[in-house]
Amino acid sequence: MDHGLISARDVTRQFRIGRRQIDVLRGVSLEIQRGEKVFLCGPSGAGKTTLMYTLAGLERPTSGEVLINGKSLYRGGRKEISRTRNQMMGYVFQNFLLMPELSALENVLLPAFIGRDDRLEQAKDILERVGMGHRLHHLPSELSGGEQQRVAIARALVNEPAILFADEPTGNLDSKAGAEVMELLTHLVSEKGTTLVVVTHDEGLTHLGDRVLHLVDGQISADAAPTAGVL
Repeated sequence: MDHGLISARDVTRQFRIGRRQIDVLRGVSLEIQRGEKVFLCGPSGAGKTTLMYTLAGLERPTSGEVLINGKSLYRGGRKEISRTRNQMMGYVFQNFLLMPELSALENVLLPAFIGRDDRLEQAKDILERVGMGHRLHHLPSELSGGEQQRVAIARALVNEPAILFADEPTGNLDSKAGAEVMELLTHLVSEKGTTLVVVTHDEGLTHLGDRVLHLVDGQISADAAPTAGVL
């Protein structure tokens, strides 16, 4: 049976607050193909970030299964999940999550350090590609929000992941910087054929993707469809 690079099968995610059960994901099934750029949209509380975290190996589902390249993501132990994340996935977050005491270059090299890989030249190259080649040795506090997000994108791509997950990557940026960052991100992943999954509240950015999935009450809406101009 042929699978997408990312597959979800009847995934649920529940939380308990006291005696109350919150059903955040209610039986989500999807396929995302290699090289596809998918935007997850929907109202606040719809489950967008929870779904992304579940697909990304960051949050185990209550039930159901997530497969990466046909292999069950959560069937292995923590070490195996961590290895898959480090080898196959990159992450960009709304709050940048840069280490404040490290320079831009050192922040970008963190995933390589974790994987015990020498990627100094790749780190310098990707920082140059995102327009930060002149800021290699600056600390995050010396960079604007847009510059910090460019460093975060470089960090996410330094290990050349097969999949890049981005959670509200423009959420802390003004509209101009946000549009620039998103155009840069989609351009870079298209060059490498990287699969991109983006959570965003800004549907004005979704034209940059291949497909939009709308989440409503923890389920994918039936009107999920390719973006305009994409067959």
